[in-house]
Amino acid sequence: MELTVFIRYRIDPFQREAFEAYARRWLAIIPRCGGELLGYWMPHEGTNDEAWGLISFASLAVYERYRARLREDEVGAANFAEAERGRFIVSERRTFLRKVESQATEAATSSATTSAAVRPSPRGTAKE
Repeated sequence: MELTVFIRYRIDPFQREAFEAYARRWLAIIPRCGGELLGYWMPHEGTNDEAWGLISFASLAVYERYRARLREDEVGAANFAEAERGRFIVSERRTFLRKVESQATEAATSSATTSAAVRPSPRGTAKE
């Protein structure tokens, strides 16, 4: 099941530029570590202390591998350290979301997965 991590940041409104530089650095780090980065969003008008990041993964297992690679990534570690040093992130909340699909889409996906997982091999036995 595909999932998207929705990260809601409360940022220091007087340090928006520092947060934007932090977010820009993730644009290269996240894909390199295995995440499908949908993007980061900054305040433009209205509320000036909220920013968002969205990252998708094919499954929870893919997310766990991403987190392991991220912990070992020197540039990623430096970016986390910069956020702590700069104190421009006041808080961060992560929500794991799944996309709502139509029943027809779910049935087609389920059928395709089932037929791909179990099909006759050239010798007549099932592949798994």
